[in-house]
Amino acid sequence: MVLEDLPGHIYEQLASVGSALSDPTRLRVLNLLCQTERSVDDLAAKLGHSKANTSAHLKVLALASLVERRKEGRRVYYSLAGSSSLRLWLALRDMGLGTLPAVRDAMHAFALEEDELSTLEGDELLSLVASGEVLLLDLRPTEEFEAGHLPHARSIPAAELSERMDELDPHTKIVAYCRGPYCVAAIESVKRMRAAGLSALRLPGGVAEWRAAGRQLASPGQEAPRQEVSS
Repeated sequence: MVLEDLPGHIYEQLASVGSALSDPTRLRVLNLLCQTERSVDDLAAKLGHSKANTSAHLKVLALASLVERRKEGRRVYYSLAGSSSLRLWLALRDMGLGTLPAVRDAMHAFALEEDELSTLEGDELLSLVASGEVLLLDLRPTEEFEAGHLPHARSIPAAELSERMDELDPHTKIVAYCRGPYCVAAIESVKRMRAAGLSALRLPGGVAEWRAAGRQLASPGQEAPRQEVSS
């Protein structure tokens, strides 16, 4: 390759990243990997796809350097390839919400803005949680909560919410989060809590947004946040 060929070569490589992002299943994979590292079997089960099909999608993402893999015994685990992959996914997702009418219309049809908390974040939110004025509720599955959660959050998976609603104090404001602004579990859970007379709002972001902002996650039994490793 000569110098004159350099721009064309770079654009070709960048186009491979765009190609990897062009499939909705692969976007779902990235969103799942924002929460925690996952095995191929786990991803296949959550996607409702075969292991072979899931592996093919992961191969495309790996070739574009969007995910990385490790092997433990006979199982292969995938995770996002550093903070750059995380920020790219969030930028693409938020661009869709901000500029694509079909995305905005779909969100407005199912997610009421008055059920969403949009002005409180970071240290201000944690201060209210630490003082007991707000309960921060993590609606994700237990394994995702254990992999890392927002500091001081309490875990009640969305699938268990109906049976555990009586554990929530009706006099405490609840701020709930799941896997981001498009998460059906968070939208439905906030509606159920409000219908039950609880003061509940949905936090648009979650673990991925927290990490992308340079904030720290906590682990169960360790409410002093642990340092995120970025690359």
